Amino acid sequence: MRTKWGEAAVRFAPAALGLLLGLLALGPALGPGFVLRYDMVFVPDPPLAPPGAGFPRAVPSDLVVALLAQVAPAQVVQKAVLLGIFVLAASGAAALVPSDRLGPRLAAAAFYAWNTYLAQRLLLGQWALLLGVAGLPWAVRAVVLGGRLRLVAALLPAAVGGFQAMLVSALTVLATAATAATTSAATGGKAAAVAATAAVPAGPVVRARRTAEAGAVLAALSLPWLVPALLSGASTDPAGAVAFAARADGPFGTVGSLLSLGGIWNVNAVVPGQQAWWSASVRLVLAAVAVWGFTRLRGGFTRPGGTGPRRTTGTGRADGPCRVGVPYWTGLATAAGAGLGVALLGAFAPGLLGGLIAWWPGFGPLRDGQLYVAPLVLLQAVGLAGAVARWDSRAVAAVAAAVPVLVLPTFALGAFGRLAAVDYPGEWRRVQAIVNADPAPGALLSLPWGAHRAFAWNGGRVVLDPATKMFARPVIWNDALLVGLPGGGRLRLAAESPQAAAVEAALRAAPDGRARALAKLGIRYVLERANDNKFYGSLVVFQGSELRLLRLSGVA
Repeated sequence: MRTKWGEAAVRFAPAALGLLLGLLALGPALGPGFVLRYDMVFVPDPPLAPPGAGFPRAVPSDLVVALLAQVAPAQVVQKAVLLGIFVLAASGAAALVPSDRLGPRLAAAAFYAWNTYLAQRLLLGQWALLLGVAGLPWAVRAVVLGGRLRLVAALLPAAVGGFQAMLVSALTVLATAATAATTSAATGGKAAAVAATAAVPAGPVVRARRTAEAGAVLAALSLPWLVPALLSGASTDPAGAVAFAARADGPFGTVGSLLSLGGIWNVNAVVPGQQAWWSASVRLVLAAVAVWGFTRLRGGFTRPGGTGPRRTTGTGRADGPCRVGVPYWTGLATAAGAGLGVALLGAFAPGLLGGLIAWWPGFGPLRDGQLYVAPLVLLQAVGLAGAVARWDSRAVAAVAAAVPVLVLPTFALGAFGRLAAVDYPGEWRRVQAIVNADPAPGALLSLPWGAHRAFAWNGGRVVLDPATKMFARPVIWNDALLVGLPGGGRLRLAAESPQAAAVEAALRAAPDGRARALAKLGIRYVLERANDNKFYGSLVVFQGSELRLLRLSGVA
């Protein structure tokens, strides 16, 4: 008989495992300073500023970080968020497993918190997306248990993450709401509460009402990014369907990569050693076992103990295991299939997807199809738990919890140094202080005219220009992207911001007229490299070894 302390230990074991995996995965990234890689840009003292021009990709995540940075240092906020992703993911996957046994729950927790999808997206710096993915099992659970407030709370991580996180969540939540069975109160408050032991099929009216409520919650929580997106006037280059299509990152082609939860379009986001035959083979076998385990759950989950209907003798005593229903099975399977279909569409029919984007830019978020594999990750996590539950063996459960780490060991220690904490040089902080202390209006132009930087002080890691996050005034930058193609070529995607074309034209003017042309566009400051000299008649406000800050003439 478990004591209260023992029950608490079992209850919080998945979260503790998630924390342990987070510490192992992040490693040097938890040191003093900031982790800067691709889209992951945290800055010291982030301002409370409205979103800039272009598609609002960092809305409302930047604002939430800035608010939290009023309470704790921004670098502490970043580390708490990154660790929180692992804890939320592991505990959520475990809570979704329809079993009171700790072994299957830990297997699901380990798989969902340590997999190729999470590793690749983290190496791409997409922490905001992963925040929503981590909360995905909680959102599914909330749909099954019912209650608008419960669903709102479960979707808050995705709401903070923004458009990518909410779109992945919407796919899974709506599919679950439209197909889940109606649960009874027989399950009580157990960890396996999503297993409706007395579930009955929901009628079309119930499902329609539940889907409408879920859609309303999703729409309301999407307003912070949806409204700015509709008002931004941003455009989407149809060529992005080719640039961001899923690709093979192992020996089994694009399909094999996607089924084993990889297939990222950026080769620099591939985990070291992931392409090796042994690693790819074991991960594909593990994926097959997990999918098989999930298919076995369709008819219910056999649980040797706990509440629920059981075979009984004439004396009324139970003499057999209970059979637990899995009300979210159809919805999760549907979402996983649809997400995989989106990824395959971009990989094998990019022309069709590009045509849809050209017809309506609203199809633009589908260009990075691999991110919609997230429901398949959750399906495999639950499926692995289902496979483990077939053996009432602690040894099998322990191996299953360790396997995700063993088949992707190079995700540890910041992917062997690809994630590391660094501090901003003093020049950046001085420039930030000068610009933010100026009450005069006007935008800041960040040069060189490109979206990404590779600083020596950041170990040469590619990162989105930090200037886009540091200043309490609009920052104009070139959001056009250069994406490498599998054949070795490079594809340039047009800028999304409507201001970018006007600024690019002004930059082509003669050096003596360039400053005036930019000033007429409302630009007050120019931040450039210290050794550049592209402007005449401008006041040098700050000169350092790396940065030069100019104030343009003609702007009050």
